[in-house]
Amino acid sequence: MLKTAERKTAKEDADFALLKSIIKTKLGFNCEYYKDSHFRRRIDVRLRATGSSNFGDYVQVLKNDPNEYDVLLETLTVNVTNFFRNSEVYDIIEEEVFPAVIKSKSTGLNKSIKIWSAGCSIGVEAYSIAMLFHHILGNSIKRYNITITGTDIDKASLQHAQQGVYNETEMKDVRPAFIDKYFVKEGKQYHVKDELKKMTHFKSHDMISGPKMGGFDIIFCRNVTIYFEKELQEKLYMNFYNGLNENGFFVMGKTETLIGPSKDLFKSFNAKERIYAK
Repeated sequence: MLKTAERKTAKEDADFALLKSIIKTKLGFNCEYYKDSHFRRRIDVRLRATGSSNFGDYVQVLKNDPNEYDVLLETLTVNVTNFFRNSEVYDIIEEEVFPAVIKSKSTGLNKSIKIWSAGCSIGVEAYSIAMLFHHILGNSIKRYNITITGTDIDKASLQHAQQGVYNETEMKDVRPAFIDKYFVKEGKQYHVKDELKKMTHFKSHDMISGPKMGGFDIIFCRNVTIYFEKELQEKLYMNFYNGLNENGFFVMGKTETLIGPSKDLFKSFNAKERIYAK
């Protein structure tokens, strides 16, 4: 017979498995790809908030309160973020990566530059990229067709990105000259100007199970894959490699590391800032 502690653990594991199944069915959020430690930490936030003693209690909360699903998805996907986060990365992007891409497009007939901000959250990365292109190119920006695509699975974050309205905390690392040029301040809110919005668009896309995307000159996926199991990381890095044009760039988070076949395929462009070239 199972001891009391073993029965309790078995029940807990069964309830956890049931909860993951419900989340996948109701939210389309595949928990199996995430590290259990990360996933449990996020779930614990809602357990405490709803007064649930265990996963079984929380399953009942979800059954009794359909609104809890929206709060749960926000908790699972929430990211603390701001413009030009990890400024050292953006320094290399501005001084070396963007000029290389612009140079490669300046001599040929193809003037299109396509960039993907994967796991874009509330859009600050996409707009940071747009600001740098405007700054570097000036009036010459009209010669190029620059498209910045931000994708995420969280609807609230995408709506925030599309609205383009940010608070002072999110703006803390934006250069004063950029604030004056690319934002309209209303009270304590900063509204992104249309010239940046014209370059950016945001859409719902699951990089794990959604359709593959390609044809990009640069792909940013920073501080996202760190939460995934290694097997999925390998798959995603190959998807990013295949989604890049020849001589394209991949930018990952500073705490993340290339693993699997992509490690041998990508060339290191700036190892310290985790920037790689195809």
